[in-house]
Amino acid sequence: MPRRVAYLSSVVSVLSVLSLVGCTDTDRTSTTGSTTGATTTVSTGAETSSTTPTGTPHATAALTVVPSYADAERAFHRGNYDEAAGMFQAYTESSPDNAWGHYMLGLSAWKTGDHARALEAFDAALRIEPAHRKSLLNSARVLLETSRPQDALDRVEQALAIEPLSGEALRLKGRAHNELGQIPQAIDAYQRAIALDDRDVWAMNNLGYLYIQQGRSDSALAPLARAVEIRGNVPVFQNNFGTALERSGYFVSARQAYQAALQADSTYTKAAVALDRVNAHGTESDSSAVDVAALSKEFQGQVEQWRTRTTVAADSAKAEPVDSSGIARDSVSRDSVSRDSVSQ
Repeated sequence: MPRRVAYLSSVVSVLSVLSLVGCTDTDRTSTTGSTTGATTTVSTGAETSSTTPTGTPHATAALTVVPSYADAERAFHRGNYDEAAGMFQAYTESSPDNAWGHYMLGLSAWKTGDHARALEAFDAALRIEPAHRKSLLNSARVLLETSRPQDALDRVEQALAIEPLSGEALRLKGRAHNELGQIPQAIDAYQRAIALDDRDVWAMNNLGYLYIQQGRSDSALAPLARAVEIRGNVPVFQNNFGTALERSGYFVSARQAYQAALQADSTYTKAAVALDRVNAHGTESDSSAVDVAALSKEFQGQVEQWRTRTTVAADSAKAEPVDSSGIARDSVSRDSVSRDSVSQ
């Protein structure tokens, strides 16, 4: 009997030891992605160490993963602008000397409607690279949207000093002058932008809309006819063309333009209201048809005259050389269709 008691006592001791071994941390499932066994941590940085409450150092797997530029840019292109802004924020904190990271943060914040954050990011890019043309132009757009046309014009002029033959900058210059009430300068800037790029439909649209604002609807017909000929699926262009036609007395043609705007975007309220308005005219007036192709051809003839003038002005601007080395062209541009009558 004593031997049996001794044997049972030995078995209990062995089982107790095995039980303790089975409760070690190395066999627990890790919350950082490990399977049963050794703990595994996925990260992009070096491991850090921390201390216990008593001050004894030990290894830790708690790391912050910094998004890559490429991952953040992919989020932007997917239209996840809030996510992209957060990712670019983290990226710029880890890579503060990369102007393009700040620039993309600015674009992402702007897309979310956060103008203050966008300007702050563009300004950060410009502190790193004062000749960062994209940051100059897109910050000018933000300034225009926040009713600061003179500040916007100042930035556009800086961009033009870097690249005098920039149709994009000239188009923005036209917008700034228009908002400042400087109409001749605005018209000149739009004409020069179109002379540099005779398919710049946004400059054509903006020029036509400016003429409408000035009560010169007849002058607006040609540039808007050319814009809808090139890109007839943009509701803003068709709506503005319809407005110019309606105010010039061409109600049937105006009706067709408003219908085209609604075909491109059935939710475009401005075109729907305007269509109801012209339908009230019935069949009155409009004895002569509007030939869009003829108006477009007329406009292209005007562009040839502007082109000579623009080339001369650009040659004068290039008299003093500007060092634009190191300026890259990014793959992201704000070429989305806007609901505003004037944009881009």
